Amino acid sequence: MIALPSHLTLREANAVLRSVLPSIAQAAEPTVTVDAAALTHIDSAALAVLLECKRHAQSHQRELVVVNVPARLQELAKLYGVDDMLGMSPAATH
Repeated sequence: MIALPSHLTLREANAVLRSVLPSIAQAAEPTVTVDAAALTHIDSAALAVLLECKRHAQSHQRELVVVNVPARLQELAKLYGVDDMLGMSPAATH
């Protein structure tokens, strides 16, 4: 499982991609899971990162699944119309 950092804004986007894309390419399983639970500071760049991760996974014949998605990220994905495309699972509520 690939864990995203707490901050994923335009400032961190390139660094996150540099760290995550190799893990996707080298994954042994056909499904790559990205855990978004730690995300607390995001902007629309977080969606761009996830979309690039999805494209990268597909180019390596893998499926990308995003789990533990914070409500704010779900709202942004819905606003931009990419929520279904990313197939995000909401964060568990307690």
